[in-house]
Amino acid sequence: MNEPLGHNVARHLRIAALEQPEAWATKTPLSVGPNGSVSHARCSFRQLDQESDAAARIFQAEGIQQGCRVLLALRPGHDLIVGMFGLLKVGAVPIAIDPGMGWKNFLACVDHAQPTALVGTRTAIWLSHLPLPAFKTLQHRVKLGTTRWRHLIKTCTATTPRPLANVLDTDLAAILFTSGSTGKPKGVCYTHGMFEAQISLIQKTFGIQPGEIDMPMLPLFALFNPALRMTSVTPLLNPSRPASANPAPIVAALRAENVTNSFGSPAIWTLITEHCLQRGLTLPSLRRLLIAGAPVPDRLLEQLQKVAPHCQINTPYGATECLPVTNIEAQERLTETRAASLQGHGTCVGRPVNGVTIRIIRITDSPLAQMQDAQLCGVNEIGEIIVTGPNVTHTYDGLPEATAAAKIYDQGQVWHRMGDLGKIDGQGRLWFLGRKAEKVTTDMGVLYTEAIEPLFRTHPQVARCALIGVGSAPHQKPYLVIEPRPENFPLNDDEAKLLQASLKQLSQTSAHTAMIQGFLLQKKLPVDVRHNAKIHRLKLSQFWTQNLQYQARWHWLKPRLDHD
Repeated sequence: MNEPLGHNVARHLRIAALEQPEAWATKTPLSVGPNGSVSHARCSFRQLDQESDAAARIFQAEGIQQGCRVLLALRPGHDLIVGMFGLLKVGAVPIAIDPGMGWKNFLACVDHAQPTALVGTRTAIWLSHLPLPAFKTLQHRVKLGTTRWRHLIKTCTATTPRPLANVLDTDLAAILFTSGSTGKPKGVCYTHGMFEAQISLIQKTFGIQPGEIDMPMLPLFALFNPALRMTSVTPLLNPSRPASANPAPIVAALRAENVTNSFGSPAIWTLITEHCLQRGLTLPSLRRLLIAGAPVPDRLLEQLQKVAPHCQINTPYGATECLPVTNIEAQERLTETRAASLQGHGTCVGRPVNGVTIRIIRITDSPLAQMQDAQLCGVNEIGEIIVTGPNVTHTYDGLPEATAAAKIYDQGQVWHRMGDLGKIDGQGRLWFLGRKAEKVTTDMGVLYTEAIEPLFRTHPQVARCALIGVGSAPHQKPYLVIEPRPENFPLNDDEAKLLQASLKQLSQTSAHTAMIQGFLLQKKLPVDVRHNAKIHRLKLSQFWTQNLQYQARWHWLKPRLDHD
């Protein structure tokens, strides 16, 4: 059945529509009842295939052709899936950018990507008419999600499936932008073959079966579900601010729709877990959780085992440029690797998934044109993480220097430099030590964020923490910035000193944490927009380097740093 449909990744929706036409493909929230229950609009796989066919016809009628770069600005859920698959069926190249990264960064990404078309909401279409350089390349605009659009979809729906664009597995399928948590966001070029490899790895690694029900807390993950034959239940949350969501309707939908699978960041699952624990609720239908985007605290894993008693909890490791890379289950984390993490060895992120190879190389900021230019590290030696496999992307869009800095070529293989530090133990497991750009270089040696922070995340009053270097390398002074739990934030100077004293006492339990010069208390740490979990340590370092010498006595009263 696959062969006549070619290499176009959109064929997976067509296959799902043929094999399970009446199964639900999407469930989109319509309203929340007085008791917190959520009502959903439902769409079958056959209907979703027909709607995306109709969308493809409309796109072509509006001038969007194969190879056209299309900025996708749609609400998460059903409309996003229809728009994405409609574009893939045409053979156009969707460009996905997180709107929550801030207007300035968003416009810079659009300007760099140079889309010739926009498929978006009414608001997105209106904004695109502003006299801004970022929109100068737009020639076609298609408004999706309106009443007129839905009427067009109905009138364009045909009983005969629309042929898929004929593409090669090496043809560009989409451009997905990174979050830019430690630099400028970059457009990652995905081919149809790379998406295919990703789908296969996700299915095999996590044992996903057709007919499962998924609630993706990251909108782009919903786009994999038609290929995995899973129902997508759209959560009621703002994807650019997931940690600010009201957990009540999310939990209600998880329970009522019997959700079996979900991907989300530590921030959103902390919110959900605390809500359930406070109300004595459980999530009995959950079989599988994937929590990623930032290091996952052991405390959260322990709480989730109570909230979701029948669930396999995974903390995979990967990046926009290559996903997944490794995986480890909570049980192994909590029973076999936790003690080593608290002793400064980093956080274990598990073994590589089938088909992916990992190496550790000596740390360097220079480009490495070939593998022979890299120096391999031995077992348990800390260095830079590099990976290769069928799901590893080869280039950044229009950024040859960034591509050269991040890719290593080796006899037809492409290795991606993750920008992370780690080591591989004697069992072949990868241990994550933190971002390369965020290591702290002191007169006494180098400190790694994930060697220091796990111990302090065990403190009952700590919500988040971040190791930073104050001053300039190689003479930085290591400080730990603490975000106390809201109910534990000091109300006066005496309470601040008590909390800092307890943190200081904890730091004396090991030699590497004893190097910390002091503890800075801050109401909110700046985090990424995609997961609300990756801490902007470089921003914190710059902020406290500029301010600490002037306001050291009052640092615990400092206001929060705003998001980008």
